Amino acid sequence: MIESLLIANRGEIARRIIRTARRLGIRTIAVHSDVDAGMPFVREADDAVCIGTAPATDSYLRQDRLIAAARETGAQAIHPGYGFLSENAEFAEAVISAGLVWVGAPPAAIRAMGLKDAAKERMIAAGVPVTPGYLGADQSTARLQAEADAIGYPVLIKAVAGGGGKGMRKVDAPADFAAMLESCQREAAASFGNTQVLIEKYILSPRHIEVQVFGDTHGNAVHLFERDCSLQRRHQKVIEEAPAPGMDAATRAAVCDAAVKAARAVDYVGAGTIEFIADGSDGLRADHIWFMEMNTRLQVEHPVTEAITGQDLVEWQLRVASGEPLPKRQEELVIDGWAMEARLYAENPATGFLPSTGPLDRLRFPADVRVDSGVEEGGEVTPFYDPMIAKLIVHGATRREAASRLAAAARGTQVWPVRTNAAFLARAASDADFVAGRIDTGFIERHADRLIPGTEPSPLVLAEAAAAILPATSGDPWTALRGFRANAPSVTRVEVEVGDKPYLIDVGGDHAGATIANGVLFLEGEAWPIGPRRADHVAGSGEGDGAILSPMPGRVIAVLVADGQTVTKGERLLVLEAMKMEQALIAPFDGVVADLKASEGAQVPEGTPLARIERAAEG
Repeated sequence: MIESLLIANRGEIARRIIRTARRLGIRTIAVHSDVDAGMPFVREADDAVCIGTAPATDSYLRQDRLIAAARETGAQAIHPGYGFLSENAEFAEAVISAGLVWVGAPPAAIRAMGLKDAAKERMIAAGVPVTPGYLGADQSTARLQAEADAIGYPVLIKAVAGGGGKGMRKVDAPADFAAMLESCQREAAASFGNTQVLIEKYILSPRHIEVQVFGDTHGNAVHLFERDCSLQRRHQKVIEEAPAPGMDAATRAAVCDAAVKAARAVDYVGAGTIEFIADGSDGLRADHIWFMEMNTRLQVEHPVTEAITGQDLVEWQLRVASGEPLPKRQEELVIDGWAMEARLYAENPATGFLPSTGPLDRLRFPADVRVDSGVEEGGEVTPFYDPMIAKLIVHGATRREAASRLAAAARGTQVWPVRTNAAFLARAASDADFVAGRIDTGFIERHADRLIPGTEPSPLVLAEAAAAILPATSGDPWTALRGFRANAPSVTRVEVEVGDKPYLIDVGGDHAGATIANGVLFLEGEAWPIGPRRADHVAGSGEGDGAILSPMPGRVIAVLVADGQTVTKGERLLVLEAMKMEQALIAPFDGVVADLKASEGAQVPEGTPLARIERAAEG
């Protein structure tokens, strides 16, 4: 067994690997950027090395520094986690060449599955079903258009080197093909340096089905059943589950056997995931499920597989990398119940899911749920890395039970002042169509109106706020807001502030039992600052009066105007960046720039006044 392990990653996955390594008696070494020095994963490791500054290009992506840190600390092996360098064949080779153990897929397998067209051709040769389409070398517009016409619209144009939703265009009609092709190739060239594309039949009711596979150096390969990751937003997974709803035994056998064939086709070793796209318009059928791609690493959603199989997949990785055979044979693996995972992100659904960063003054989760998190209460969400705060993982005897537990876990999550998608997750997990298994990758977009919480507090929130304020109206108005739990009936009228707005509330009847801590009310996954009505209350400014406020914490990366400059409605004024997302701020109406306070490179909190637009004189 490996005796010492350097983890070439950070946050949640680093902590996850440390937990298993400690249980197995393996010494762990964390690497970190300067801004991550105080993170829990650094404290929990046996040793730690700073490898650079905040940008990943100067730290977590520096292959030379990672290998140097391993040598410096006497690490025997390197585990890449997921993301960063986990699917980088060059790094895998460099680790092996340095005489270290690579806890990941063989470099040859990473390369074989790295390009979508080559991977599909290999799968066809192995007898694995692939989506109908064109993978040819002739990349002329005429040939590609002819192939699309033959496949039948709608079709999907995909960059062969693409990923993360980039380099992908849906085409609904022949007349749109040339323009969409040009757009896709332009984005592919900018993102991946490769303009080659493939054409696939577009699936009208797509389900994202993936199979967990494992191989060892003794020629063994098994699957640990399937996961369904169809609940996505902008091609990013939101809720994952195992097994897949509607998957019967015969279909499961066909899909999982195909996944093992795919792994054997590239002599796979370690943890991998074979991703399939399924046409769910007529239920899950083996002849309507096709290979999409392979992820040659451990997946973010691996805990749901652990929950239904009782296996520790990180332990499997470490044992396989140590040269041991797989811990279980195929016939020893069985499905037990149902598991779901939700990704809790530092983002605000009410503002279009803009990132939210800052201190975590409060971070609490229900006690009866598995939480894999990279941060703790009292820590901070920075703008430098992925905005995921935690993964909420639940298990139940049935899918309905698992969904109920997931919704309850999201509702009971308390985070402040960073904004999260907890209420959104609770609504999704309790949605009638989701509970019934009527899902596909368009579910969130179709049902956004009922899944995304509004910007105004609900009547229940207002009632809870009023009930909390009421005992304080005859004395110190803040006494009741420190650790108070609102659960007593009352009948009266009270003035309160929720958020930054005053409300006059008629209070009566029972209450939902919101938690109030330090002037913040937590209910149904949401967080609202509350207090008695202030006599000096002034409504917050907004675009109606020309105030340009930062909609999220972030860095000003561009100032496009100057004081006194005339602008027109919709003109770009500033650009903010946080967590790899850019947000342009625009003029709300024709006018003149005044009170410009923003400067390039400045870090600004949410709500910071950046400029003001004075209306142009009429006439």
